[in-house]
Amino acid sequence: MNAQNRTYKLCTTISALLLAAVLLPNLFKVLDSNAQAPAAPTPAAQTQAPAASETKEYKPTGNPMFSHKFTADPAPVVIGDTLWMITSHDETAPNGRLNRNFRMRDWCLFSTKDMKTWTEYPTPLSVSEFKWDGTHTAYAAQMIPRDGKYYLYISTNGNGIGVAVADKPEGPYKDPIGKQLVTPAQCFATTHSWACIDPTVMIDDDGQAWLVWGNKKCYYAKLKKNMVELDGEVKTLDIDLKDMPFEEGPWIFKRDGKYYLVYACGNPEKLAYAIGDKVDGHFEAKGILMERSGNCGSNHPGVAEFNGEWYLFYHTGANGGDFNRAVCVDRMTFNADGTINPVPFSKEGIFGAAEQPKK
Repeated sequence: MNAQNRTYKLCTTISALLLAAVLLPNLFKVLDSNAQAPAAPTPAAQTQAPAASETKEYKPTGNPMFSHKFTADPAPVVIGDTLWMITSHDETAPNGRLNRNFRMRDWCLFSTKDMKTWTEYPTPLSVSEFKWDGTHTAYAAQMIPRDGKYYLYISTNGNGIGVAVADKPEGPYKDPIGKQLVTPAQCFATTHSWACIDPTVMIDDDGQAWLVWGNKKCYYAKLKKNMVELDGEVKTLDIDLKDMPFEEGPWIFKRDGKYYLVYACGNPEKLAYAIGDKVDGHFEAKGILMERSGNCGSNHPGVAEFNGEWYLFYHTGANGGDFNRAVCVDRMTFNADGTINPVPFSKEGIFGAAEQPKK
């Protein structure tokens, strides 16, 4: 090796040593910081009971009720002096843009004592709680109390209907049975994968609990008193639909001895309603309750009587379209014969112009 080559080799070695001296400390810092980084929260950690300090308050002044997140499929229930409302949650896409498909992994929970101020709670339930579900999609849900417990009936995109239970309305909710309450195979009158969705539940005056659900066909079954098992076979509801076809999103309630079924009708969806003499009896469609609302092809009703008034909750695409929906509410009134007056979509709602967070 000549002198020139020896000099070149020596310079190369010195350069490599200097580069290592600069890079190695930074590499050790990265490795150390990774070792100390906290673990990502597990699904169990995400469903812990929320602390009161974690709640937020909103004062809607118009429809949609909330603009800080996308909500859909409203399901109100009155417990004592409080109206609680479960909603689906259309998440924002990872890039911050509007969704072009359903991105739904958990449910939202709100409450009010006066329909003016609404409290939002931390996530009461995520679809990851249901180990049997492979769709990872949290469709419509409804909660109902019984014997000191709170039962939340949920649906997924093709894997059936489940149930979760909690000791208080705000959760956390847990899957008590580890399997579907209703499987897609039990939706015998339909063949498409998403037929087994949109549960609604009511407890009749005699104590019998009923579960109603479906897409294209409306199914029903009795629930046992433990609220986590079906009591008998699944059947399809007998409805004279006339020219108001059943699409999905059933909501069942009772008023003055009559049974009402409000549902999403046609496609794009309007809201229609039918009246029957009993849950497992004959229903007759009576009319269109709401025309297509906002810029959204779907709708989903929720009905509640609260503080002497009847309310129709629903969703629109006013905040961003079909996959970025927004919950709204308007008053609902009845005629002397029990029929319901049409409820037009209203930007003012029961409030008056756009929700403002409480500071």
